[in-house]
Amino acid sequence: MGLDIGSHTIGIAISDELGITAQGLKTLRRKSMEEDLKEIAAIVDQFEINEIVVGLPKNMNGTLGKQAEIVLHWIKTLNEKIQVPVVTWDERLSTVGASKVLLEADLSRRKRKKVIDKLAAVLILQGFLDQSRSPNYETLAEG
Repeated sequence: MGLDIGSHTIGIAISDELGITAQGLKTLRRKSMEEDLKEIAAIVDQFEINEIVVGLPKNMNGTLGKQAEIVLHWIKTLNEKIQVPVVTWDERLSTVGASKVLLEADLSRRKRKKVIDKLAAVLILQGFLDQSRSPNYETLAEG
């Protein structure tokens, strides 16, 4: 499962059973940490998720900024509630890439806003899936 953690929403994507392709599942409107984690736990159970990939918003120079620290804290809380391995994935440009795809699809601003986080989660998960099949996977997954 791939997650794009935002301040108001969480984009959620899941892979096919073979771990080859990522599909957008939903955009979760954030309510509280407890409710968000409850929803994610239900998805983990429903789809028998065995690994979670969370986009880590690094600065363009590779350093961790305030938003990355917020996401790392969120992951720590997730790890306390859900017994599934969680890895981070460098999400620099995932939202930019999602915006570009949606603009090319000629979607209205309102429609783009509804799906951008879910598409960003797809890009995060697909990047992870593609690299996990790479011979250099162990060094890349720490992204």
